[in-house]
Amino acid sequence: MIMVFVMKKVIIARDIKAILEKKKTFLDRSALRLFAAPSNEKALALHRALKADLIIAKLNMPEMSGETLCSVIRDDDELQHVSIIIVCSENESDLARCIQCRANAFISSPVDTELLLQEAHRLLNIAPRTSYRIPIRVKFFGKSKQRVFTGYTENLSSSGMLLCTMSHLFEGDSVMCSFSVPVSQQITVQAEVVRVLGKDPGHSGNCYGIKFADLSATAASAIQAFVEKGCENG
Repeated sequence: MIMVFVMKKVIIARDIKAILEKKKTFLDRSALRLFAAPSNEKALALHRALKADLIIAKLNMPEMSGETLCSVIRDDDELQHVSIIIVCSENESDLARCIQCRANAFISSPVDTELLLQEAHRLLNIAPRTSYRIPIRVKFFGKSKQRVFTGYTENLSSSGMLLCTMSHLFEGDSVMCSFSVPVSQQITVQAEVVRVLGKDPGHSGNCYGIKFADLSATAASAIQAFVEKGCENG
């Protein structure tokens, strides 16, 4: 059965988003859509329109404080079903305000990015990524159960990729994929379908999360070098 591809929506304070942009393991996930908010008022307006899954906001902001934002959301039946992380200073009064504001978690500033990402992953119920992933559109040729198919990759890491194809695959399917990345020979790899994302409005086919199962040392080195170079240039 094909699963419906549902993106999780994250509203995040603009300056905190800038800090996290170095952490591609969070921001480049195909299953996330991020919306930057310059103020808590804008975060609330975005949430009213989008019904976000997570809001990362600051306690001290002009016009609307973090506790007011939380209060409005938690007291509204239509808005309250969202996780909230509040970022505040380390002084005792700010920490006391955070404890009272009914957020799911709070992080002290200066922001510990690893801790913030850990909390975000936990609240969104997604696993932290262990390898860097970069967006790349490359045509591939695949074979599964004696069926040959083609499609395009949407992103790539040393552990797997997101691919889109008009063919129907299923979780657990074993596939043989052949593709090439710049400055490398053709790469052929055995892989497994680990996520069935179904149709996404941005793609013409179905999207699948693929995990490499038997990557040769040469292929692994070529992919890793390409991904690292892409991260440096990004």
